[in-house]
Amino acid sequence: MVTAYDYPTGRLADEAGVDVVLVGDSLGNTVLGYDGTIPVRLEDMVRHTAAVRRGVQRALLVADMPFMTYKVTAEDALRNAARLVQEGGAEAVKVEGGREVAEAVRRITGAGIPVMGHLGLLPQSVHALSGYQVQGRETDAARRLAEDALVLQEAGCFCVVLECLPCELAERVTASLRVPTIGIGSGAGCGGQVLVLCDLLGLSFEKPARFVKEYAHIGKQITKAIRSFARDVREGAYPGPEHTYSDKC
Repeated sequence: MVTAYDYPTGRLADEAGVDVVLVGDSLGNTVLGYDGTIPVRLEDMVRHTAAVRRGVQRALLVADMPFMTYKVTAEDALRNAARLVQEGGAEAVKVEGGREVAEAVRRITGAGIPVMGHLGLLPQSVHALSGYQVQGRETDAARRLAEDALVLQEAGCFCVVLECLPCELAERVTASLRVPTIGIGSGAGCGGQVLVLCDLLGLSFEKPARFVKEYAHIGKQITKAIRSFARDVREGAYPGPEHTYSDKC
């Protein structure tokens, strides 16, 4: 699974053959320039999901439900999930949290919308978690996470993302579930893995997390290409004859 935020990234991810494309609320950091995911609105997610939908033809398309769109009432959660499916074209939605979101998960799945869960480091709850750090290191916290995974499964989640958990805990949780897990910063014992596309491609402006592997450095190539264009314009090298229409055209 990889994230995508618009038509070109959705199409490229789909053509690359990944199984799942996630329109993540990480677009707050990667596309909209916020310092986190909390400012992302439902309208943002609907718009970006619709753009990705136009590029994805094969992979499962999942959309994040943004901050406070599923933790007020179960009816609100269903209404907001429906917009991501009906207007955005998502085939499933993702929610953060454990037992506290179980009622919303049951309501959404009961209406026929598949739900992906998300446990461990929860970016939408980063203030309550005292920052971005590994979760589940304490015995009580690990037990609660394992219990929450079972709660999400029983509520109807078809899959659970495990973010920034100790490898041993992620393996135990994975083994305890009938549904697959997708890890991010939780070791190789999960059923699948997800990376934010901008991290994978070297398009992030911040230092990547320890678990990130940069498979390319596209950001540097983009800067180099734009710098070359600007230089050619200033020196009169662009546009040349091969890039100019003649009067006969």
